[in-house]
Amino acid sequence: MDFKFTPKEEAFREELAGFVKNELPPDWLGAEEEYTPERWPMTRATSAKLGKRGWLSQSWPKEYGGQQAPLLTQLVFQEEANYWGIPGIGMGIGGTAWVAPSLLMYGTPEQKQEHLPPIASGERFWCTGYSEPGSGSDLASLSTRARLDGDHFIVDGQKVWTSAAHVADWCWLAARTDPAAPQHKGISMLLVDMKTPGITVRPLVNMANAHSFNEVYFDGVRVPKSGLVGELNRGWYIVMTALDFERAWPGVRYASIARRIMDELLKYTLQAGLKPQHRTRLAQIAVETAVGRALSWRVVDVINHDRVPNFEASEVKVFTTEVVARAIQTGLEILGLYGQLSPDSHQVRLQGWLEQIYQVIVGNLIAGGSSEVQRNIIALRGLGLPR
Repeated sequence: MDFKFTPKEEAFREELAGFVKNELPPDWLGAEEEYTPERWPMTRATSAKLGKRGWLSQSWPKEYGGQQAPLLTQLVFQEEANYWGIPGIGMGIGGTAWVAPSLLMYGTPEQKQEHLPPIASGERFWCTGYSEPGSGSDLASLSTRARLDGDHFIVDGQKVWTSAAHVADWCWLAARTDPAAPQHKGISMLLVDMKTPGITVRPLVNMANAHSFNEVYFDGVRVPKSGLVGELNRGWYIVMTALDFERAWPGVRYASIARRIMDELLKYTLQAGLKPQHRTRLAQIAVETAVGRALSWRVVDVINHDRVPNFEASEVKVFTTEVVARAIQTGLEILGLYGQLSPDSHQVRLQGWLEQIYQVIVGNLIAGGSSEVQRNIIALRGLGLPR
């Protein structure tokens, strides 16, 4: 089996590397927190540059701002953009990864025409309203209510851990539209303009001292019926599809981040001296990184054959996020006490990059479904094991 990419695809990789060299700061290692006040202007500007080149939407239909390029071209972009840490490729949280693919599957022609071109051009950013104070892994228990009133839904409730809500233009919102129905059968998906009166966004600062998370309150928010995605009370099935997309492409992301960590650690150890006890650890991480990359290619192949990746997406999500965590732990051991220094320290190593990712990866192991949830999905849907 030949895993080589075509000369055209490899040339695209070189073009992306040139973009990094010309458009990002020297020695850029990337930033996990793209939506902090310090990073946001750069994130937004970079998204516009990517959109102008058509890179955010390669595989989409041309009528919605896409290039109708092969899915492997999009894979190359995702690999290289995440390897180099190019900010703004997600158009907020989910804009390119699951909002757009889900709209392509379930959206009306009007919804597609309204929302997809602004995502493709790097102009419209999104947040995702799933988790609530009492509904995390058990997402079907959500209680945010959307009551139909004439030509509008009236939304009341609270969402939490809503990344990028403070900068997002729109929200991909799961809300309960039939409280009397069983949990999974009374949920609908809504597209909500974040400028609508009645929406309050409050910051949640994480342990890396970054403002990416938020609480979002909905108090009598009027959402036009035209914002309903798919059928009324059938939103759970759209959520499940969106979650599969959410877990699929981030697999490519984390496999690429693990590869970059390995490369930077190898550069560092070649300069500082590689200790024998670290050699085996680095070799093991290198093997696991290659496995994660292969798993991510498998998921893309599933999508390429017009199937929604299900347990395959869970496999790559749980494996690659945990590989990144192990790679970071190995890196911090190699750096020793220097690995604990923040980016503003004068003795910092690797710009404090690993210390920052170390604090952020904890949330990434939970976001999109915890590792325990992923293993249950693999067991039930992949291996056919009983509950």
